Amino acid sequence: MSALLRGVLLYGEGEPVDVLVDDGVIARIGTDLDAGGAEVVDARGKVLLPGFVDLHTHLREPGREDTETIATGSAAAALGGYTAVFAMANTDPVADTQLVVEHVWRQGQAVGLVDVHPVGAVTVGLKGEKLAELGTMARSAAGVRVFSDDGHCVHDPLLMRRALEYSKALDAVIAQHAEEPELTVGAQANEGEVASRLGLAGWPAVAEEAIVARDCLLAKHTGGRLHVCHVSTTGTVDVLRWAKARGTGVSAEVTPHHLLLTDEVLASYDPVNKVNPPLRTSVDVQALRAALAEGIVDCVATDHAPHAPQDKDCEWSSARPGMLGLQTALSVVAHTMVATELLDWRGVARVMSERPAQIAGLPDQGRPLAEGEPANLALVDPDARWTVRGSEFASIAANTPFEGMELPARVVMTMLRGRITAHEGKVCG
Repeated sequence: MSALLRGVLLYGEGEPVDVLVDDGVIARIGTDLDAGGAEVVDARGKVLLPGFVDLHTHLREPGREDTETIATGSAAAALGGYTAVFAMANTDPVADTQLVVEHVWRQGQAVGLVDVHPVGAVTVGLKGEKLAELGTMARSAAGVRVFSDDGHCVHDPLLMRRALEYSKALDAVIAQHAEEPELTVGAQANEGEVASRLGLAGWPAVAEEAIVARDCLLAKHTGGRLHVCHVSTTGTVDVLRWAKARGTGVSAEVTPHHLLLTDEVLASYDPVNKVNPPLRTSVDVQALRAALAEGIVDCVATDHAPHAPQDKDCEWSSARPGMLGLQTALSVVAHTMVATELLDWRGVARVMSERPAQIAGLPDQGRPLAEGEPANLALVDPDARWTVRGSEFASIAANTPFEGMELPARVVMTMLRGRITAHEGKVCG
């Protein structure tokens, strides 16, 4: 299809231009372009960004289709401005074989709203005992290039070393859920004043920081590539800064909820706020924002984690950790990073599109807004204000911690290779 975006601001900068999309690419950029037979989209006052890439999404299929499917998760992603997502391996069965990763990849292809890239498990069954078939998954039709036991830490240092060595040979990245399990047995909330006041077992920051430090040393030793999932503490930022200064092949992500929420929200005991790693202090939140702006933390990843009502509408200790994120990510980043002038819209493109695409090795995502480039695009209304209602999301689940919040900015259109996949809050399948 062909479309003409009339009067749009590239990266929110400069003078408005027209962008003609044809045959899956940005065909022309200029002023007063002739639409010809193209569909005209009034984009005046809107910001055009490259489509977003999420390195950390839980689509729950196969195994928990009562909470999310590849179809519903893809719809949520498209509505949130995403053109590529990475589906984590903690499904049932676990994505630790060629059969499962190819199933996820083919289901994503069939839905066609976003590029769904399966993440392969690092260890068989996520059990941390034996390496999974990394090479077989990498050579499969799914072409897996990101491996993770997310939800579980690869806590055995020898296994982690071997995984990093294999990743180097496969040109892949190992994404670590950094949590020393011996330090978090029974933990329910960030260790500190709030947890003590609420009577919740503390989750120490050092449980994350110790694994990140160890794995940065292993990455430097092996020459493999390490990606740290959902960074949540000031200490982890310090470790990452040190490791990057030494030339270590390490990248890191932060979630929208760790950029906005603190452990103070736990006072309600509402399990919607339960997440792994836990919400931390305001000092940590400020450090994470600064690290994202500086580039010490490379990108934003949602850790989109849908849960059934029975897994959240229960007492705190029994509740499953995790939150929805795909349809609120852009707005939370706008609120925490753009409104605070820590990032401009070009910076948003860097942390939500360009860097995650580079980390995952996606040559056709996160590309510049220029003629001849793939038309994977997100059109944003920077002046929009909207109220979050989980029941209105495309996901089957509704467990958003931002329920009832008014947030700024909203994605109004998403394009995948020139095809409109979402427009004005509706999926275009």
